[in-house]
Amino acid sequence: MSVIVLASASGSPGVTTTALGLALGWPRPSLLIEADPTGGSSIAAGYLRGGLVPPEAMIELAMAPQVEAVLETLPKVSLQLPGSSSKWVPGTRSHEQARSLLALWEPMSVALRSLESTGQDVLVDAGRLGLFGSPEPLIHNADLTLLLTRSDMVSLSGARSWAETLRDRFARSGASTSLGLMLVGEGRPFRAREVARVLQLPVVTTVAWDPAAAAVLSTGDAPPQAGVLQRLAGRGGWEDSALLRSYRAARSAITGRIRINEEQLQAASGRQS
Repeated sequence: MSVIVLASASGSPGVTTTALGLALGWPRPSLLIEADPTGGSSIAAGYLRGGLVPPEAMIELAMAPQVEAVLETLPKVSLQLPGSSSKWVPGTRSHEQARSLLALWEPMSVALRSLESTGQDVLVDAGRLGLFGSPEPLIHNADLTLLLTRSDMVSLSGARSWAETLRDRFARSGASTSLGLMLVGEGRPFRAREVARVLQLPVVTTVAWDPAAAAVLSTGDAPPQAGVLQRLAGRGGWEDSALLRSYRAARSAITGRIRINEEQLQAASGRQS
């Protein structure tokens, strides 16, 4: 079981869309948690097109701020994501509820670590860093925390300060290898190597810039059909879109990075014993 947190420093690089896209095809059963304190479930309003009114999942969890109570409540407030083996915990309905979540994040961080027996991985949409009610214990205690950013100058300028802050925090806890970047739209205009040099963090994986395909997840648009050139090249539409292909590669890169971290930790423990 692994806990993977996605967050952004500024702008809207697509944290929720990316977390959802990863969860829908995750190779093991997974739990997607909308922990963004800004309020309003983007998944319910966008991907599910307002077809359901999500429960007050976070408020119910906040009313049970002990680890055992969180573990007992999580299955009750988790919804099945259609067409996948993943489940989803909707976020708050309003940013005004962020205050009530402050006491939840620490016990939830511990509780998620206890899900190993269920075989579930956990994907956390932490939203934008620095907001009141941000799930900092989840961010700092994850197996892998990924700072999402686009590759343009404005986005990198906004990400630079947070990259430095996170580097220092993870280094102090001895968890530097659990922090990395996820680059959205590599080459628009900067490449991964250039971004890694500027932000002084490794680019763990990249996500394609594919607005038409992303709109299926973010706003519930109909899946785009394959164009003439795509069909001539033997490619399909949505399932073979650049975005979904990049999600498949991202899942492999993320799980591979976590596996390497675990092997290094085991090796270090063996040397100390």
